Amino acid sequence: MLEIKHLDDIAQKVYKLQSMMIRKCFISAAVLLNTFVVYAQNSALQTFTLAHPYSVERIQPPKGKKVKNVILMIGDGMSLMHIQAAWTVNRGHLWIENAQTTGLSFTPASNRLITDSGSGGTSLATGYKTAYHAVGVDDEGRPLKSLVDYAKASGKSAGIAVTCRLWDATPCDFISHNHDRNNEQELVSEMINSPVDFVFGGGSKYFEHRKDKRNLFDELQKKGYYIARSLEDVQQNVKNGKVYCVPFEVDTPLPDERGDLLARASLTGITLLNQNKNGFFMMIEGSQLDDYGHFNQLDMLMKETLDFDQTIGKVMQWAAKDGETLVIITADHETGGMTIHGGDLATGTVTANFSTKDHTGTIVPVYAFGPGSQDFTGFMDNTEIFWKIKKLLKI
Repeated sequence: MLEIKHLDDIAQKVYKLQSMMIRKCFISAAVLLNTFVVYAQNSALQTFTLAHPYSVERIQPPKGKKVKNVILMIGDGMSLMHIQAAWTVNRGHLWIENAQTTGLSFTPASNRLITDSGSGGTSLATGYKTAYHAVGVDDEGRPLKSLVDYAKASGKSAGIAVTCRLWDATPCDFISHNHDRNNEQELVSEMINSPVDFVFGGGSKYFEHRKDKRNLFDELQKKGYYIARSLEDVQQNVKNGKVYCVPFEVDTPLPDERGDLLARASLTGITLLNQNKNGFFMMIEGSQLDDYGHFNQLDMLMKETLDFDQTIGKVMQWAAKDGETLVIITADHETGGMTIHGGDLATGTVTANFSTKDHTGTIVPVYAFGPGSQDFTGFMDNTEIFWKIKKLLKI
């Protein structure tokens, strides 16, 4: 009995020792895991400081006039967080603050909650929901008329200006049709059937170097378009008529290299389109906000957002002088799931991180300036933006 009791004591001591070792290992593992998680969270934070902020002026909106022209400006992937961050680094000032009204837009595709520029842009361009990745077509793949088509059919002029390649989804939503945005060469060949008057963007590659050996610039020239390989060419040599200005093989250069190219291209297009006494519709896109949302690259995202805001400022200033132009600013979806974690208005610094390298279902903002801006308040589906524009332009 004494031997058995002695063995029991030893067994209990061994059990207690094992339990204590297991608990210590568990606690150590938990501490290590927690340390790793905290480190991972902190390492994902990015900080950007804008060294040279730009000044912003108050623009007096026009009064008492009807809508003759509409300029739809799309910040691809832009959310309220992007705008808040840009506002912070520019010391609490943005041109977009001149908007007279603000609304919020829902962006789902017809077949999924999280959309893309194909489906989201098609809703803005045509007023209809469509499937993820579809461009300018309905759920059955049938072509839809866009605001470009309706404007032209009513005797107005129409144009687009973007910083991306022209075969990217958003420009294609307005001047092309395909069930899949990845059918890039097909999308470009479809563009030559659009009645659009002014086109600016990158992407000369698939106008010239194609599997089917066609030269689409030659075909466009035969349709009466002036083909320009630089914006300066258009500014110096084109006083009226139809223009395709495609200076770059793929996308336009990075914002530090291209400067105010989007603003200059937009105003060049507006000047040409405005020669039509019946008015015009124009779509302008800050295209590459989306790219840097996908890349989770805060510094470049801020530069693209600020470039887009400065373009907004130039367009609003023109619209204020014209008096008959409605400017609408919105997004096709949000990209990156960006969250602001800190910042300093005095130094123009913002700290943020990203939750995904893809799109999210976040509601996006809608801003309006000029006659008719009162129609763009509150919550709305992205398709409603199309129908509001169509009604105001009477097209």
